Amino acid sequence: MANELTGKVAAVTGAASGIGLASVKAMIASGARVVLIDRDETALMAICEELGDAATPLVIDLLDPKDCATLLSRVLEKAGQLDIFHANAGSYIGGDLLDADPDAIDRMVSLNVSVVMKNVHNVLPHMIERGTGDIMVTSSVAGHFPVPWEPVYASSKWAMTSFVQTVRRQVLKHGIRVASVSPGPVNSALLADWPEENLRKAKESGSIIEPTEVADAIMYMLTRPRNVTIRDMVVLPSNFDM
Repeated sequence: MANELTGKVAAVTGAASGIGLASVKAMIASGARVVLIDRDETALMAICEELGDAATPLVIDLLDPKDCATLLSRVLEKAGQLDIFHANAGSYIGGDLLDADPDAIDRMVSLNVSVVMKNVHNVLPHMIERGTGDIMVTSSVAGHFPVPWEPVYASSKWAMTSFVQTVRRQVLKHGIRVASVSPGPVNSALLADWPEENLRKAKESGSIIEPTEVADAIMYMLTRPRNVTIRDMVVLPSNFDM
């Protein structure tokens, strides 16, 4: 996919690690300039120094409503345009609902649902004005199946399945594609909150994929002809059973 994104500017949230960072690297390798958005300034600076001029750091706390609302304006200040927005930042709560902390539920639902909606609402006018754009949401296979050991997380991803499919129909007439990638278990910091027994079994059985494999799927979706939308791609470890 070398140079297929040349001339394009992307912005990726949760870009300092995991799927976000893998997505950044894949886009840069394909010729894009990428604005990396994360609240971890130290990590962002180190990553952008390593990646070179094609990577630009942007420190935003997406859970701060005022900070979150500056996303598009600050991306445009740094890069001048926005062609691809990857809403990747998210968090996880697993286990029984009765054991979940209500404040943690608020934070997770805000980051996984409200922030994504607000970010997309923020960037759409710019893309509509330009008559083109791609919006990619990191969802989960849990957004397609009622996973009994993660009712809060799965519910947030079911919301994203609905959001992507409905907004896609609204903005297609403006030349904008909206899609989601729905991985199974990925070897990232997000799994640190998995129930320990489930994580142990997944690792022992090889039922986990790497962030780069999700990034490969994202790049495939982004590089289809403009008349083709891969609305959602489920990416699973071959040995994963759900």
